[in-house]
Amino acid sequence: MIAEPNAASNLPSQKENAVHDETAPESAVQNGSSVRNGNVKTPREKRKVREQCENVRRNSSSSRRVSQLQNGEVVEAVTLFEVVSMGKRAMQSVVDDWVEAYKQDRNVALLDLINFFIQCSGCQGMVTAEMLQSLHKKDVMRKMTETFDEETGLQYKKFMAYPWILTVTWPVDTDNKDYPLIRTGPYWKKFKANFCEFIAVLVQQCQCNILYDSYLMDTIISLLTGLADSMVRAFRHTSTLAAMKLLTAVVSVHLNLDVNKHNAERLYEVEKKRISGKRTSYRLDQLERKRKEYERKLLEIQNMMNAIFKGTFLNRYRDVIPEIRATCIEEIGSWIKTYPDGFLNDSYLKYIGWMLYDKQAEVRLKCLLGLQGIYSRKELVSRMDLFTSRFKDRIVSMPLDKDHEVAVQAMKLLMLMSQNCGDVLSTEDCETLYQFVYTTHRPLAVAAGEFLYKRLLSHEGDEEVQPEGGGKFGASTDQLKRLISFFLESELHKHVAYLIDSLWDWAGKFLKDWECMTTLLLKNAEEDGEALSDAHESALIEIILATVREAAEGHPPVGRGAAKKILSVKEKKIQLEDCTKITEHFIMVLPQLLAKYSTDAQKVANLLQIPQYYDLDVYRMGHLRKHLDALLGEVKDIVAKHSDMSVLEASSRTYYILCSEEIAIYSQVDRARTQLIDELMGQLNQLLDGFWQKEEGFCTDAGEISQMHSALRRVAAFHNAHDLTKWNLYDKTLRLLVFEMEHGSLPVLMILPALQCMYFSLLWQLTAVLENSPKETLFALRRELRCFSQICMCFLHHKEKDVREKAFMILCDWLLILSHQDSNNNEEAVGLLDYLPSTSLQEKLLLFIQKHVFMEEEEESKDVTEEEDRKDESCKLDDLHKKRSLLAAYCKLIVYNVVEMSAAAEIYKYYVKTYNDFGDIIKETLSKTRHNNKIQSTKTLILCLQQLFQTHAESQDSSSSVDFYSASFTNMKELARRFSLTFGWDQVKSRESVAMIHKYAYLQRYIAEPLPCRGDEWQPLIWYRNSLLANEDEESSVLGSSGELSPVGTSKMSSFKRKLSNGSLPVTSQTEAEGKAPDLQCSSQLASAAGKRRKRLKSREMHLQEHLPFLCPGGLQRRYCKDEIKTDDVSKKSQAEDTTEDVDVDVVSADQDS
Repeated sequence: MIAEPNAASNLPSQKENAVHDETAPESAVQNGSSVRNGNVKTPREKRKVREQCENVRRNSSSSRRVSQLQNGEVVEAVTLFEVVSMGKRAMQSVVDDWVEAYKQDRNVALLDLINFFIQCSGCQGMVTAEMLQSLHKKDVMRKMTETFDEETGLQYKKFMAYPWILTVTWPVDTDNKDYPLIRTGPYWKKFKANFCEFIAVLVQQCQCNILYDSYLMDTIISLLTGLADSMVRAFRHTSTLAAMKLLTAVVSVHLNLDVNKHNAERLYEVEKKRISGKRTSYRLDQLERKRKEYERKLLEIQNMMNAIFKGTFLNRYRDVIPEIRATCIEEIGSWIKTYPDGFLNDSYLKYIGWMLYDKQAEVRLKCLLGLQGIYSRKELVSRMDLFTSRFKDRIVSMPLDKDHEVAVQAMKLLMLMSQNCGDVLSTEDCETLYQFVYTTHRPLAVAAGEFLYKRLLSHEGDEEVQPEGGGKFGASTDQLKRLISFFLESELHKHVAYLIDSLWDWAGKFLKDWECMTTLLLKNAEEDGEALSDAHESALIEIILATVREAAEGHPPVGRGAAKKILSVKEKKIQLEDCTKITEHFIMVLPQLLAKYSTDAQKVANLLQIPQYYDLDVYRMGHLRKHLDALLGEVKDIVAKHSDMSVLEASSRTYYILCSEEIAIYSQVDRARTQLIDELMGQLNQLLDGFWQKEEGFCTDAGEISQMHSALRRVAAFHNAHDLTKWNLYDKTLRLLVFEMEHGSLPVLMILPALQCMYFSLLWQLTAVLENSPKETLFALRRELRCFSQICMCFLHHKEKDVREKAFMILCDWLLILSHQDSNNNEEAVGLLDYLPSTSLQEKLLLFIQKHVFMEEEEESKDVTEEEDRKDESCKLDDLHKKRSLLAAYCKLIVYNVVEMSAAAEIYKYYVKTYNDFGDIIKETLSKTRHNNKIQSTKTLILCLQQLFQTHAESQDSSSSVDFYSASFTNMKELARRFSLTFGWDQVKSRESVAMIHKYAYLQRYIAEPLPCRGDEWQPLIWYRNSLLANEDEESSVLGSSGELSPVGTSKMSSFKRKLSNGSLPVTSQTEAEGKAPDLQCSSQLASAAGKRRKRLKSREMHLQEHLPFLCPGGLQRRYCKDEIKTDDVSKKSQAEDTTEDVDVDVVSADQDS
């Protein structure tokens, strides 16, 4: 009988490791023989075993408590399990003590070791042992079972651990749930490491004699093999790990023996040559005996290795538990690297190759890590030809693995294969792998960057061999040209920042060689025949900009990496040095580059972005001022030459960066900026004067239209970053836009920049008045705001699509800005200028979205041929991008409570239909609105479904019932299912919303109907319905005190509540509720509660209809109309009231303008 182990599950909280000496009566092993059979045959004996298990655990806990209170000292651990759990400090000594105990009484020591493995499996039961010699062969086979006893509730496992048959008994409820190897936390991670270390130390200490006594290893191997065949995961996992680590330790012993044998053979040969001529020699005989002893030990070790491999590995490498499979694959990789002569052959490699297809990422990862250790050694690669040819395609495809770490390690493995396997990777394989430098996952991109750099860009000898004519930049020039060629061939020109970031860790030295890059750009074809082509120059300029950005910012580009990383002190120092280097170099070179490429818009736009990464303090040096003048002169010439918006915005931003008041060059740059704007405004005034002098006020000359367009675009670009209020741009653009409203004859090229200029002008004025301004200025600005809003509303119906979309985007941004102003500086100004959109304006915005986003989407999908589809693919993508921008702008108004949340119901209707194009935007809107207010968001979902159902019902024949199998009804059900999924799995968080759905969508329809509530089975429904009715007032309190109301004010929620209760949801009237006489007592109570609730609802509705002021943050009171989304049953009277309210609320109405 083996002593009962400690409860392993309680080990982290009882590190005192108390001593337990609990044994069952008549079960002690004496002198290697068993005095008790492990079988439990009678019910009395079964109950006795169960009571012993319970008493042992109870006494063990008591013993642990006693050990904690003994003078505050910890009792020393005595079992192997306790020592291993404590740590590595006592590992060597405890193994030595165990070896000494084994030499004295190997049966007792071996049973102690068996107990250790059982305890490490987390078993809290009993272990009994009986000698194999006392049983016949048939009895042995009969006892190899694993059963469950229903009467005692215990699990039994009988298996052979030569020379014993062991019986393990444990409670069934501790089967697979918890055992040391799968527990989390640093303590149990340390335990696993200690467990593996113990096995290695044990084999090391026993490798001299005990390992070959045909007793210890036979018992351990049979024990672990038997446990590994168990249906219990804890036994299977623990024994498999122990067996694999045991085989790893035995392999190390085999290597030592092999070395010793080789040395003995060499000594034998040397000694034999030294005494040639003599037949016998004591030294020769001694060496021969030693050699034969090593051969015998090697044979025994080989048998042990075969027994463990065949008995455990072959059965467990396909185990259903991924941790067990991963352990097997990890260890076989270790065996191959440690002992390649024995394991590096296709008989063992095939298991790693097969498991590359495993469904679990952990197993695939272990395969790749094992193969990395093999392919990293050139002497082993030559023996991998068959494996490489068989599994190369699988490895090449693994960078596409869904698990990021597996993909990264696969790319690193391919890097090793490329280095050590010659031409094993084809050109097509390499081209496929190169493209991973553009992936968004940075570790994979960096690994691909290493592959690209070492395989394509960096050639051995680049640093030593200088190409002819390359000068001092020969090596870097060669690498740059190869990089440019790869970039152009990849045809992913917009991803140059990703490419540079992927190469930064490997090619940072030549990527920071900006002197080489600019020298290559400034070369003339006449002087040097190796000058770059136009495409190569454009690519090199993009690369220069990307490298400058990477060096100056020090973090990956947008989209690669969750957030900006925190730089260390060393990284910050390198970043500052790079910024200084960039500034000192490009201050002198950039004017030359701008002069050379001044006519190329794309190149100039990229070059003009470099000054934003300058260290402007460098300009304090006097000798650099002349370079500043050259830069400002080139930028001024570029503005005069170009009308491309990207060039103009880059030029404007350059002036903005250089015009910082904190630096010494401010006055110099400010003078240049003022001079440039004076010239731009002079050109615009001259063109406008000529325009208004026409008889009809319209210029038909295309040249004049182009000049006006260019002048307006230049002014708009600078007005975006600079305050041009003193040039009175507002009045000039207002006159143009009013002329367009009256006559409708201006070209689009003039309308769009004029609208943009007017928008920027008002924004600058709004920023100025919020700081400190008199009331007269505020009222004047208020009139201008209303006039601009009226213009945008008018342009929503413009004949030109670009004008409509531009007006909508500006109007949405405008409303969002005005509704969320900062009142810290001037609350009075905010109150006068802040307003919310009227009901009529909200309806116009919603109709615009429905017509130009969703309706056009449906129309465009019809009657499109395949040829047209291929031809217009790029145009369709651009249109889709614009539509997404329009929808996102409108959804922001909903999310930030600028428009009523109920308007989202019309958007949600298209969730399923347009899921591929707009699903992410609609889903995010739903999430944000629910975060703002759960109740109102849920009501919006109900409103959406009710309107869809009403439309479906009206489309059906009045004589027939509603068709529940039609496509529209099926789509409605799918939409409802999608809505339900958005509530998540946490029922506590979504309880209020779900209860509200039941209350409004169910109770209001069926509350007055009697329930067939006979019997107790109906009581839960009655209680739930009564609780919903009783909590009606609680909902109102939740709306008022939960802190989920909009930041603009509480009146919106009240307005929405009124509209939802008036027109959108079915409400049973009070008279109908009172008219139905219930037959049962429960229905009578419900009807009474319903009548009271109807009275409350009706009185509240009347109060809201009569006294619902719309209180704006600034103190202005406005009233909203009842229905934002009008239904068919709106009466003429309500329409008249709506019109009246529109006049009061609409801030851009004709009355207010006058």
